[in-house]
Amino acid sequence: MNIVFMGTPEFAVPSFEAIVKEFGVKAVLTQPDRPKGRGKALAMSAVKEAALKYDIPVYQPEKLKKDRELIEKLKGMDLDFIVVVAFGQLLSKEVLDIPRYGCINLHASLLPKYRGAAPINFAVMQGEKVSGNTTMLMDVGLDTGDMLLKSEIDITENMTAGELHDILMVDGASLLVETIKGLCNNTITPIKQGETPTPYASMLNKEMANINWDESAETIHNFARGLNPFPTAYTFYIDKPMKVISTRVLEEQSKKKPGTIIKVDSEGIRVATKDKILLITEVQFPNKKPLKVGEYIKGNTIEEEELLHK
Repeated sequence: MNIVFMGTPEFAVPSFEAIVKEFGVKAVLTQPDRPKGRGKALAMSAVKEAALKYDIPVYQPEKLKKDRELIEKLKGMDLDFIVVVAFGQLLSKEVLDIPRYGCINLHASLLPKYRGAAPINFAVMQGEKVSGNTTMLMDVGLDTGDMLLKSEIDITENMTAGELHDILMVDGASLLVETIKGLCNNTITPIKQGETPTPYASMLNKEMANINWDESAETIHNFARGLNPFPTAYTFYIDKPMKVISTRVLEEQSKKKPGTIIKVDSEGIRVATKDKILLITEVQFPNKKPLKVGEYIKGNTIEEEELLHK
């Protein structure tokens, strides 16, 4: 089978490798190498690293829509499928029309919920109990194509976005293989999506990660775990930004102003919210490594009655 794979981050690697082993891949498209780390040295994407291990040709267009030479090359490959997993670029109708069976996308949500760049994070931040993967036939819209197959994953009370990411990353690979086989055997009926019932899962940034202590404890807990490991929820303790890495909701209440530190001990920092008390169990201060609160207070002080703020 003639397949081109388009993907960039770690999430796409299991899908790429599953398709290589099951069907073979003629070429890979991924984002250009980008500066990374303190030294800003150019780093290749996770998918590029994987493709090079298999000696598969790699193309890195800055904008595929405008790369006439590469588009013509794709047209000459007699493609059955283009498979897209977190590629990072929108495909033009010209490219979508190239493969015989169409362009298949793996999206890490139960569409039509959470279209957009950060569906895993938004599902956790919104307190969803179930998420999953959806494969779809791509169209010119953003995550709006006809749905093919779905798989569901339970989101537990304290699961982070990072933990859900790792589960969906593996689950998605097998769902894609099943989808390709089903389309070839004509055993899948595409289903129209309809309107989305959820907010658009926009790209994450550090500015959005500031905690609002006037929210409920559960809302803040979901917010923190949905932004773990990136960009990480934060608040200000006196004049210092404090990353809030992990939390728990306690079945206790306080009449103190939301954001007030009620108690600090080896279990964590108890903080008043709009309703229940939130226990912060792991924090990180600037230029320090993440620490459990019990470890942090062995050499540092966090004062009770201080007000955490935006």
